[in-house]
Amino acid sequence: MEQTMPRDYYEVLGVPRNASQDEIKRAFRRLARQYHPDVSTEKDAEERFKEINEAYRVLSDNEKRAAYDRFGHAGVSGGMGGFGGFGATGFPGFDEIFEEFFGGFGASARRRQRSGPVQGRDLRYDLTIDFNQAVFGAEVDIEVTRRDTCPDCRGTGAAPGTQPRRCPDCHGTGQLRQVRQTFLGSMVNIVDCGRCSGTGEVIDTPCRECGGSGVVQRARKLTVTIPPGVDDGTQIRLAGEGEPGLRGGPPGDLYVVLRVKPHEFFKRRNSDIVLEVSINVAQAALGDTIRVPTVDGEEEVQVPAGTQSGKIIRMRGKGVPKLRRDGTTSGRGDQLLILTVETPTKLTKEQRELFEKLAKTLGNEVVPQKSGRGFMDRVADFFAGN
Repeated sequence: MEQTMPRDYYEVLGVPRNASQDEIKRAFRRLARQYHPDVSTEKDAEERFKEINEAYRVLSDNEKRAAYDRFGHAGVSGGMGGFGGFGATGFPGFDEIFEEFFGGFGASARRRQRSGPVQGRDLRYDLTIDFNQAVFGAEVDIEVTRRDTCPDCRGTGAAPGTQPRRCPDCHGTGQLRQVRQTFLGSMVNIVDCGRCSGTGEVIDTPCRECGGSGVVQRARKLTVTIPPGVDDGTQIRLAGEGEPGLRGGPPGDLYVVLRVKPHEFFKRRNSDIVLEVSINVAQAALGDTIRVPTVDGEEEVQVPAGTQSGKIIRMRGKGVPKLRRDGTTSGRGDQLLILTVETPTKLTKEQRELFEKLAKTLGNEVVPQKSGRGFMDRVADFFAGN
């Protein structure tokens, strides 16, 4: 039977024969990422990965590389054990390659992070306020239930009068060293200690109040200062009012999310307040001085004679304070008064007689209006500043 000759190892890794060990290692990393059977979709990925691994095992060993350079495949065919110790049990997992070979320093950093100080979890509180509180600001008391440091053991987790002791298994380091045999050879793996869960301490007599966790659920009263000009969805950050940190880490933050209740009359448009009021036909035709509500109280407004439905009167400085990003305000918006002329539906005898006399003076001619911009267009122009 015809036997296929194995490819040149340098060719497999795509490196020259005088390549340094760093060049060989980089080539292997790149190809292993590409052809590992756990991630590659190519049909020959398994065979390619075996070939890549065999080439690396030879060329990364100075003695085997020297024998290969002198005698070729015959110089390294004995004692290789197939493809390096994973033929019977399957390929090493892709995570294993990166954890143990490509990203060992990253794994160590993650272990240090797990065993070191950890910042507490952030919390959220939804607070509903009324329209005027959003306009002028307020101070509102809230009650937040959160995890807090246990008052009995002061966060140690040990019963009062006792102290945690150093873990005898890891000697207080929180980690254990394990030697594992991988397809790259013997690798040292550092794992969290199972006895102390990576804390480095063992609690013999847990605190009854917190069960050894060092934290308890407690209700805490806080005062939230709401600046003027906030809107629905505004977030207020209370630094350090979240849950406590672990292993000496800082506490998290509390984010208060505001919900503004709709007003009975007012509507808000950015920093302006919109109010729609109705006037009668006499006020519209003759003009009048009317009193309208604002967030500051009632104000007098002059309605000019000949007012049509949809007329908008701007009341300057009667809107919402303009809130800056730093929490300060810069002036106020306006109140926009939209006038609607209301036609009466029920008339007294005297009113009907007066309207009949008025009708004779006005005539009954119907005047078609030219097609063009309507009322909604004029309103849009007004809000756009036209």
